Amino acid sequence: MDQQHITAEKLEELRQDLNNLKTVRRLEVADRLKRAKELGDLSENSEYMEARDEQQLVESRVFEIEDIINNSSIITMTHGKSIVDIGATILVSKGGKEMKFTIAGPNEAKPEAGVLSNESPLGRAFIGHKAGDTVKIKVPAGEVTYKILKIE
Repeated sequence: MDQQHITAEKLEELRQDLNNLKTVRRLEVADRLKRAKELGDLSENSEYMEARDEQQLVESRVFEIEDIINNSSIITMTHGKSIVDIGATILVSKGGKEMKFTIAGPNEAKPEAGVLSNESPLGRAFIGHKAGDTVKIKVPAGEVTYKILKIE
């Protein structure tokens, strides 16, 4: 996996999720497997098959979270930087309407809340620019122009 950019808060959230999966969910699944085995014939035991499927999901998520944690780079939310980068919050204008965006890693992107991934077309377009710059982004309907008013 490529290096992931995440905030310290997201990293802590992932560590808590991982701990829960390893200490609580694994035990719950193991208990379900044990109870299902006690019912007899495993080849036609739907409870056993469901528990095995759940075990695979838990183990897959453990692997995924461990991979993110091991390949992550902590970003800090910057204040007062002169150039847009990961962690920056920017105030932009598009057609007279002001919008605020924060540039984050893909794991924390929430476009509906104004948090853009650094890998998204919009997030990528803002990176490297400074306050006062005009940024043009090609979209299927043509081209959209944003003016960066402020970097917070």
